[in-house]
Amino acid sequence: MSPTAAPSTWQPSSSGAVRVWRRCCALLSAFVCAKIALVALRVVDGGGRTLGSVYSVPAFLFQDVVVVTLFALVDVALLLSVRGRATRVVSGMLDVVVIALCVYAAFNVAVARLFSTPLTHSMLGAAGGALADSIFAYVTLGNVTAIVLVVLCALFVLRRGRTLPSRRVAGVVGGLCALCVLLGPAAARRVDTLGMHRNAIYAVVSTSWAASRPVATAGALEELEPLGPALDLTHLEGAARGRSVIWVILESTAARYLGSYGADPDATPRLTALAKHALVFEHAYCVQPESIKGLFSMLCSQSPGPGTAAEDYTHAKVPCPSIASELRRAGYRTALFHSGRFRYLGMQGVVDARGFDELYDAGSIGGEHVSSFGTADASTVARMLEFLEGVKAEQRFFLVYSPISGHHPYRSPGTGPRPFSAKSEQDQYRNDLFAGDHALGALIDGVRARGLGDKVLWAIVGDHGQAFGEHEGNFAHTLFLYQENVHVPMIFIAPGALVGRVRAPQVTSLIDLAPATLALLGLDIPKGMRGRSPLSARPGVARFFTDHGPVKLGLRLGNYKFIYESEHERARLLDLAADPAERHDRAADFPALSAAYNRHLRAWQRNSRSEILNYVP
Repeated sequence: MSPTAAPSTWQPSSSGAVRVWRRCCALLSAFVCAKIALVALRVVDGGGRTLGSVYSVPAFLFQDVVVVTLFALVDVALLLSVRGRATRVVSGMLDVVVIALCVYAAFNVAVARLFSTPLTHSMLGAAGGALADSIFAYVTLGNVTAIVLVVLCALFVLRRGRTLPSRRVAGVVGGLCALCVLLGPAAARRVDTLGMHRNAIYAVVSTSWAASRPVATAGALEELEPLGPALDLTHLEGAARGRSVIWVILESTAARYLGSYGADPDATPRLTALAKHALVFEHAYCVQPESIKGLFSMLCSQSPGPGTAAEDYTHAKVPCPSIASELRRAGYRTALFHSGRFRYLGMQGVVDARGFDELYDAGSIGGEHVSSFGTADASTVARMLEFLEGVKAEQRFFLVYSPISGHHPYRSPGTGPRPFSAKSEQDQYRNDLFAGDHALGALIDGVRARGLGDKVLWAIVGDHGQAFGEHEGNFAHTLFLYQENVHVPMIFIAPGALVGRVRAPQVTSLIDLAPATLALLGLDIPKGMRGRSPLSARPGVARFFTDHGPVKLGLRLGNYKFIYESEHERARLLDLAADPAERHDRAADFPALSAAYNRHLRAWQRNSRSEILNYVP
């Protein structure tokens, strides 16, 4: 071209187009490499059985393509808005952004390998210093290798791209990407990707947007037809009248691990012995498989709402009538003892001003054995027994004991006995439960030694369960609603008043814990509590949800369990009597029932979120 010739429309922008192409290729390469690494690691872990489908490719890649396309549009818009030297500066900044996004996508390979989703809005808030030991446990050769390979792949493409592709190559790539976007959402509904299709950037942006949506007005909640057996226990109302109360909220403890629920081997022999004479609710459920909002549900007898944050549950925002407040009003001295740290996930805001005269966590308890998550349960028990020394003989008390044994990484601080082989994480977890049970035994002995053995009502529950791959991709507790995640123990023990072991078949929820406690004490249940006493002969219903990834809603009614997954609008109806392992979906066999449960849960989701964010006493 001569100096005086008119420039073509392509030539002046060709260098900018090359840079845009290079960055988009690097970003897409990182995303694809991350998906390949994730699937490979899941196969190494013994999973990936559901991924051999023709729908898997578009299902896995459509979010990646959407993110790269949006990035390309922003990239082009920025380069067109600047001139001269600013173009080089902006281009350099965009290179840095691409590298950062690729590193973030690489890091999320390890996250999605464990949780079946990259980090989401609520998970980012949970990744604090208290979880340092848990995070460090996953710095493994496989995870580190996958992260390094993804980053190296992106850097290689970013540095090697020097020219634009031919129009034919560009057309083929564009056509394949368009096909992924068009087919991807439908494909993802057809194949169970176990959450591994989610793009790391898409996941955090979409869940942040969902959490910021306007709050819908609460409406009428459709009544469900009562199903299932129920035992009339109204004769037990007031059976523990005049007694002190100790709540024990077992960390990460599903009902299936307790001897009282048929566990063999039994990781909690001291609890099993204490519960020889007890009221055992066979079908109790947490509202959310997460500790902090789960604690709110127990204290305030109210369901937390999907898409809410821990800071929405302070007394200033939700001044609910808590059981601690009710018992303090009745003359009880109240205290909460937590082996963990109140700073974890905003727990401090949940427990402050809830009626406790005294609050203790790992920071104030101290002890010789500590971890990032807290202190040894034995130290917490010792502090509780010191507290009891200061309680006058005639004064009743309400104590909440919240241990940490059972929390990942399954090596709770302390020197308690650990009799299981520890060949697997599940064995290590059982050892943790056994060590925690040993500390609980010290509390039981201490209470008896102070002459309080027949003056206490014990309530033993689990805040949520813990999973070890019983269903593919289900580890820890927060992202699924299977039995291993949400079915928890609920046991009441009143030595001398409750004789024999009574097994109650009615379905109940942890929001019913406070009303049940008050009913056993013969005290009135305040109107502000949303739960009910499960002592009546009326069959109950339990509703639960998880929102750490895309929202899942569930309910248990009679033998039926229904789960709705919002991301792909996928619903499953399970018959737990015939299918306790939760393998066979019966939704197609009972469409009317599934539709009714679906409507009910969607309304409950709207109402529970509205009741928290627009709280009216």
